[in-house]
Amino acid sequence: MRRQFTTVVAVLLLLVAGVAPAAAASTNAMGSTTGAAQADCSYPVTQTDATGSEVTVEQAPERVVTLGPSATQTMWEIGGKSQVVGVTQYASYLDGADDRANVSGEGRTYVSVEEVVAQEPDLVVAANIIANDTVERLREAGLTVYRAEFATSVEDVYDKTERIGELTGNCEGASETVASMRDRIETVREAVENADSPRVLISQGGGWTAGSGTFIGNMVELAGGVNVAAETNISGYGQISEEVVVQQNPEWIVQIGQFGAYPQTEAYNSTDAVQNDQILTVTNENVSQPAPRVVNAVVAMAQAFHPDAYAEAAADSTTDDSTTTTAEPTTDETATDITTAAPTETTTTEAAMQDETTTTDESSGSIPGFGASAAVAALVGAVLLARRR
Repeated sequence: MRRQFTTVVAVLLLLVAGVAPAAAASTNAMGSTTGAAQADCSYPVTQTDATGSEVTVEQAPERVVTLGPSATQTMWEIGGKSQVVGVTQYASYLDGADDRANVSGEGRTYVSVEEVVAQEPDLVVAANIIANDTVERLREAGLTVYRAEFATSVEDVYDKTERIGELTGNCEGASETVASMRDRIETVREAVENADSPRVLISQGGGWTAGSGTFIGNMVELAGGVNVAAETNISGYGQISEEVVVQQNPEWIVQIGQFGAYPQTEAYNSTDAVQNDQILTVTNENVSQPAPRVVNAVVAMAQAFHPDAYAEAAADSTTDDSTTTTAEPTTDETATDITTAAPTETTTTEAAMQDETTTTDESSGSIPGFGASAAVAALVGAVLLARRR
């Protein structure tokens, strides 16, 4: 017990040291000189990134550094894996990522500028958790850097995927990836169109939840659920009182990763979700990273909320070619789990640090899947749980 408590406290202190103050989520104002994704990339290509800078890539880059797991995941999915020469440490869940240079910094530094420069990249693709001052330092070192926009919907992920494809010379792969995503989401839409919408509580741990205007909330709605936090006027990521939880009486609780375990209190245990063992746990990389695998989580939620309707819609769906799929994913990358028992004790691993679906600002990044205060509160809850056990 002492060892577990010490581990949790250590992670808590590390995160508190590295978390910038939470800021309001930005709206998507991304501009580009390109329109719909093209099958064959042409160069030079110019896009306006999240810093407001026009980023021009003169020719297809042979060496790419990705900063942030969502950027790395996108490159893996669109066929650009072989181009990537450097990644940050929390992309290690991707097959082969450990073979790339780790450009993460130590202590409070998320990225080592020196390590990035040492890879001699033709292009750096940065997720929106990467601070603007880091981007500027990389540009001052002579590198071409594209910082992606904040994503608030699956539509934003489509756009981001296609843009990264255009910048990196993977237009066809990006188009195929987005087409597959759209096909699977369309199957979900057909399944939930005429189905009753269950009331869903998103649990990020420590009594924190995702309300309106959040990426995770959008995913729940796509899967045919009603986000009870949004119904109670919670905007962004915040705490929900146990009194409100009892009043809303969710039929499902969706837990976000291992830190998302709902509080095992009398209030939560009285809900229909817990009483009927309707607890769905989705992994961080399928929810907290605005990248192609978010569709896995949407499908998993639709299957859980509407099993019969989804099965019927999937059976009716057809594929035009081998590049699209409307059935559930067949790889272990789905990484979702329907839990029918009380959640196990919270543990601490690097998977808790994912990507950028919560708050961001123009100068600093945030802990993925959580606003800064939400992450701290959730980990405080984990500490208290560890002490009790």
